[in-house]
Amino acid sequence: MSREMAVLLDNIAQIEFDRGKPLPEYQGAYLEKMDKRMDEDGIDLDGVHMPAPTQAQKAQFIAANLAHAIVTDNESQAAAFTTYLALRLPELKQVKIRREGEDGFAIELDFEEDYIKQQPVQFMPFKR
Repeated sequence: MSREMAVLLDNIAQIEFDRGKPLPEYQGAYLEKMDKRMDEDGIDLDGVHMPAPTQAQKAQFIAANLAHAIVTDNESQAAAFTTYLALRLPELKQVKIRREGEDGFAIELDFEEDYIKQQPVQFMPFKR
């Protein structure tokens, strides 16, 4: 299992999640509640209602909601959705979100490519 997972928007890291940090009990309970609600109510994916979604369908649904939470600056939802994906899909390494058009997204759940932390570039004054 990879410890690090990252969420990227247009190739820029938005959230880095460390699976090695303990999850507070209330957050674990919230994830259980999310699962139960999706199981009981079903989910809508691409306009189609899924009454009994699989884990993969739930992940797609959560990733779509994560994309929306990031672009609308809803930090608490983005954190919850990231936590859900990181813990429910322990092999997930990156969530790659790419904007397409006005309101569209392409979302890739990457299980292959390890996330490499992005480092800020330090610019030094030019000396003559």
